Order: sequence, then structure tokens, then C-alpha cells
Amino acid sequence: MITFLMALSILLVLFSGFVCWQVFEQRKVIARMMENDDIADSEQEPELVITLRVLNPIALAKRESRSARVLADKLPVMVRKMVYQEVMKELEEEMSEREIDVDMQIEYR
Repeated sequence: MITFLMALSILLVLFSGFVCWQVFEQRKVIARMMENDDIADSEQEPELVITLRVLNPIALAKRESRSARVLADKLPVMVRKMVYQEVMKELEEEMSEREIDVDMQIEYR
């Protein structure tokens, strides 16, 4: 029994050493990749982004449109997409009236 436990302990130590070696190798690879891509010394400011989420698009659609009252219960995904497209269109119009250049896009998460 003691022999079995000793053999198991030795195997676990060897496996732990192997895993530790793999971690060190991965760190070296990551450091090399960062040097090649100049990520480590990047002093570029992060890009600022505004995120807008309509909290209850179905209720908004029902409130604003007669046809949405009918479609919202049967096709909620389509109505939700249409609400976001309409909000985006209205925001683009407002920004163009104020002569503000914007890049707007809908992201699905």
C-alpha cells in the first residue's frame, strides 16, 4: 500500500511539474506575441463608445404603433429589431441636424 501511495505521489509531483512548465512556456509565448504586436508599450488612449439599450422595446412598440400591438405578441424578435432600427434612424437624423458625424451600428449580444 505504501508503495502504491509513493508511486502516486511521484506521479502527482511529476504532473504538477509538467503543468508548471506549461504555464511558464505559455507566458513566454504571450510575452513574445505582445512584443511582436507592440501591445505592451501601447500608449494609445482607449476608444470611447456610447452603448444604448432600450429597456422595454415591446412596450415601446405597442405604445408607438398600432401594427406593433398586433405583431408584438406573435413576432417579438422582429418587433424588437424594428424598434432598434427606428431608434437608430431617429438618432441619426438628430445627429445630422446638429451636424455631428457619427458611426452607428446595431450589435447583437
